[in-house]
Amino acid sequence: MFVIWLTGPSGAGKTTLAKALADRFEKMGYRVEVLDGDGIRSKLYPDLGFSRKEREMHNRVIVEMAKLLSKNGVITIVSVIAPYREWREYARREIGKFVEVYLRCPLEVRIKRDPKGLYEKALKGELKGLTGFNGEYEEPENPELILDTDKMTVEEEVKAVMEKVIELGLLSPRATSEE
Repeated sequence: MFVIWLTGPSGAGKTTLAKALADRFEKMGYRVEVLDGDGIRSKLYPDLGFSRKEREMHNRVIVEMAKLLSKNGVITIVSVIAPYREWREYARREIGKFVEVYLRCPLEVRIKRDPKGLYEKALKGELKGLTGFNGEYEEPENPELILDTDKMTVEEEVKAVMEKVIELGLLSPRATSEE
């Protein structure tokens, strides 16, 4: 099948969109798996830090998992910050059928959402190097899709992704029919 790679800073809406997409694909009868960066990190290597080298290792693991799943007929939705372009380009090369979706969201909205309390800690100085706040996040240069998550509903985001995978020839047009 293919991989939908959701990228953006913390609080941009990656996990929410990943779950909504998975639900939609499952209702359509597809095999689907969500690879959530935080979930994989907490289960496989909870003591792994956030240095560039450690983040790269984490991303390589996710790429290999996504590649194997998609190769075996599973629509794979990756929800991970992946802050560096070179890693996302590595994922694209390794996986092949790859749809990069950049979830763009202004900092002030991400701070208000703050699902994990990370921005609160960063604002207090308790957390250094938060990606997209006081840590680096390289915006994608040529993603297949950009979603402004502060201006769209989750349903609109799902529709946009579905339309993109059809446009790219990864699914037949029946994918946009309402279930």
